[in-house]
Amino acid sequence: MRRRDLERQLRDLGWNLARHGARHDIWAKGDRELVVPRHVEINEYTARAILREARGGQ
Repeated sequence: MRRRDLERQLRDLGWNLARHGARHDIWAKGDRELVVPRHVEINEYTARAILREARGGQ
């Protein structure tokens, strides 16, 4: 999955980019944070896990 597609889905779920790390971006929603690798292509399994966590672990 392309990073920009993952970021669009995170924004649609109400997440905002909080800060840039050395190799990852930190996304926040309220007091929760997600770590997203800063690669052009993100492994499909990793992307699914990030989205699952963003939705509340459903």
